[in-house]
Amino acid sequence: MSPGRRLPATTSRLGEVARLFLRLGAVAFGGPAAHIAMMHDEVVTRRRWLTEQQFLDLVGATNLIPGPNSTEMAIHVGHQRAGWRGLIVAGVCFIMPAMVIVTAFARLYVRYGSTPQAGWLLWGVKPVVIAIIVQALWLLGRKAARGLLLAGVGLGVFVLQLAGVHELLLLFAAGLVVMVASNVKRPLSPSLGSVVLAPILGVNATAAAAGVATPFSLQLLALTFLKIGAVLFGSGYVLLAFLRADLVVRFGWLTDQQLVDAVAVGQVTPGPLFTTATFIGYVLAGIPGALLATVAIFLPSFIFVAVTNPLIPRMRRSRTIGSLLDGINVASLGLMAAVTAQLGRSSLTDVPSAAMAAIAMVLLVRFRINSTWLIAGGAMAGILRAMLV
Repeated sequence: MSPGRRLPATTSRLGEVARLFLRLGAVAFGGPAAHIAMMHDEVVTRRRWLTEQQFLDLVGATNLIPGPNSTEMAIHVGHQRAGWRGLIVAGVCFIMPAMVIVTAFARLYVRYGSTPQAGWLLWGVKPVVIAIIVQALWLLGRKAARGLLLAGVGLGVFVLQLAGVHELLLLFAAGLVVMVASNVKRPLSPSLGSVVLAPILGVNATAAAAGVATPFSLQLLALTFLKIGAVLFGSGYVLLAFLRADLVVRFGWLTDQQLVDAVAVGQVTPGPLFTTATFIGYVLAGIPGALLATVAIFLPSFIFVAVTNPLIPRMRRSRTIGSLLDGINVASLGLMAAVTAQLGRSSLTDVPSAAMAAIAMVLLVRFRINSTWLIAGGAMAGILRAMLV
């Protein structure tokens, strides 16, 4: 190409999208809210690719579809800036750095995870992970549980999840209950919200399947993560409920400890928490498992964004969709609370680990310490304990 010749506008924009989201994917610590704030600074304030209103419209749209919100924001922005190719490039570039880093961690975990040194390292990280989840649950809960109906439905989901009710049924039943109650203008009491959920689901405490291990296969692994990516609403932490229900309880492929370890790695690395799937895939089946799990869990997000992007203005104005989303969001928090209680029992096993969780909570709430530094501090505490024991 001659020095004076310029690249076509679409090619130039595609390069801009690739460079931006590769960088963000490599440094975006702190969870979806932090990721979206970083994107806002880059694409609205600095580059002016979008107006404030356009960016807000995209944020609203990501809350109306399943999948990881910050990844879907990257995909939306890529589409707005560089069309259909930009949609794909932005999503892949945002996911790729985290996938590579998590795969490296998974290789180390498979080789050294059972050694005393790695065990003490994770001993320090796990309580911090629990504290981070609890803090996120509290912040999200104050926004989602608006009024007695939503609070009651969330509490009902929490109780029914602990009783063994399937998480997908809980999500959609909660959404339907709130949608009906909101649109007929006949509020349900908190107790009634919980009572309505149970008959819809038609299950009780004995519904949980007995812990019989299912033979592992790559096909079932892919289908499991494809299902999760296609139906998971809410914070990335709700992923824990789905992973535990399928991979720990139903299939018996992972232990609770391994699941917490996977989430800890997802916390200490940048990018979307959904790359926890990469870690789990590698632990179960090496590189093929890591690639397959990653593609399967993120593929629905690309499809949903492609379908909904033209519909965003109409979706924002829909009262029915909004009330359905309210119910699904509060149910997601109920699932988060239930799985946090379950994982806490397996992670906070002694006084020092419980004390570490409490200290991490104080640092998060009172001093607003970045979660990345807390994870690093927990790891250092684990290493120090290993040296002293």
